[in-house]
Amino acid sequence: MKIGDVAKELGVQTRMLRYYEQQGLINASRSTNGYREYSDEQIEHARHVRALIAAGLSTRMIKIVLSIETPATRDQPDVCNRALAEELAQELRVVENRIVCLEKSRDAVIDFLQRTNHADLLTTR
Repeated sequence: MKIGDVAKELGVQTRMLRYYEQQGLINASRSTNGYREYSDEQIEHARHVRALIAAGLSTRMIKIVLSIETPATRDQPDVCNRALAEELAQELRVVENRIVCLEKSRDAVIDFLQRTNHADLLTTR
């Protein structure tokens, strides 16, 4: 799939996909004419990166998270200096606070819809 189609599917500008690639967060294959081409796997990876950005992680932190999630690195001994561990712990606290906030918002919306005549719009989890 070409970059324009991927951008449309993910709801981002093509320049954002180029930026993610420049930051080393995603990869695109190149066709013979030099155009970026994305496989289904690359699109899913880009979707994951987009979700991490939407969750508020910095591109630097996303790079770290992606390297932690990579199965190939799980067989290797974990190496993490104290500064990185402290940064990850701080990011974890930030993420956990966002989750608490999102859960409160979700619960408020559910409660409101249940009290209205629109409870049928609630989906099951």
